[in-house]
Amino acid sequence: MTSPLIEAMEAWKAEAAGNQHSFFEADTPVMVAYGGGVDSTAMLIELIETGIRIDIVLFADTGSEKPTTYAFIELFAKWLADRGVTLITVRYQPKNYKNFPPYRSLDENCLTNGTLPSISFGFSSCSQKWKIEPQNKWTEQWEPAVTAWANGGKVIKLIGYDCSPADAKRYAHREGYVDPRYVYGYPLRVLGWHRCDCEERIRRAGLPVPPKSACFMCGAMKTWEVHTLPVEQLRRIVLMEAHAAPRLQKIEGLWRNGVKGTRGGEKKPGRITDYIREQGLLSSEAIDEITAMAPQALVRFQDAESGVPVTERADLGQWLTLFDKRDAGVFDVSPSSRLFAETPHPRAA
Repeated sequence: MTSPLIEAMEAWKAEAAGNQHSFFEADTPVMVAYGGGVDSTAMLIELIETGIRIDIVLFADTGSEKPTTYAFIELFAKWLADRGVTLITVRYQPKNYKNFPPYRSLDENCLTNGTLPSISFGFSSCSQKWKIEPQNKWTEQWEPAVTAWANGGKVIKLIGYDCSPADAKRYAHREGYVDPRYVYGYPLRVLGWHRCDCEERIRRAGLPVPPKSACFMCGAMKTWEVHTLPVEQLRRIVLMEAHAAPRLQKIEGLWRNGVKGTRGGEKKPGRITDYIREQGLLSSEAIDEITAMAPQALVRFQDAESGVPVTERADLGQWLTLFDKRDAGVFDVSPSSRLFAETPHPRAA
């Protein structure tokens, strides 16, 4: 008996091929854009256990995910490998650092520029830069894709949008989009699945339900998610909002201008720092110390590195490693210091 998913996917392929000049062949490359969360995990499980071919799975790592997400991806990568499916992690590779220390992650990018993720300003450019572009760049070197494009074909890219209202909006934004190199499929919408269906499918596969996948400083984060963050990431949120504060004109912080909690909305302030203080997730003393000292210390570090050839500059991540030690005396360097006054230079360690 044919699986409902196979039948539905075949119908989708027939419709898509008709709309996009019959690009489907037996060897059409099939890739999955994997987000590391519930929806894309359930989608992969259903596709693989139904027998639908998956050639490659790409996870775009922003470098700013939560520790629980990285732990689940390591577990799920093994599950995939046991079934003959390869998961590749891709990353955005910044090149133009101007006079700044090199950065390697989305949160370091924000700290370098003294700003917040684009979602806090009502945009979504961080997804384009840190997720979509690295996947596309990797695919440009992938032989099955290169061959398909050379022959006038396309790559099938499967995305885990479910039927929830939030994903319905994202799907509506992309519906009907014609790409010269890709055709996009949404198996969860074909199946009519919501998030609860995805969670149940993961459990039936004998796997734990993964945590919500998002950067630890995402402006779309719910209040309960803040409670799941480790101390190091809470401290970085405080640093990020304090460092960006002088440049903010229309918003207060990562949560923009806050929500009063009327009409069913979740009450929260504009700054996640204020919520962290209210809930006692960090002590007021720790928050005050970070706010008073860390942004200025970061600027002094950036200034100290600005005149050094880019290949010799210390990474911003090395300064953050000292910041994570929770000792202001370690990361607060003097303006005349080459780097860290009382500690070995990171490259000499």
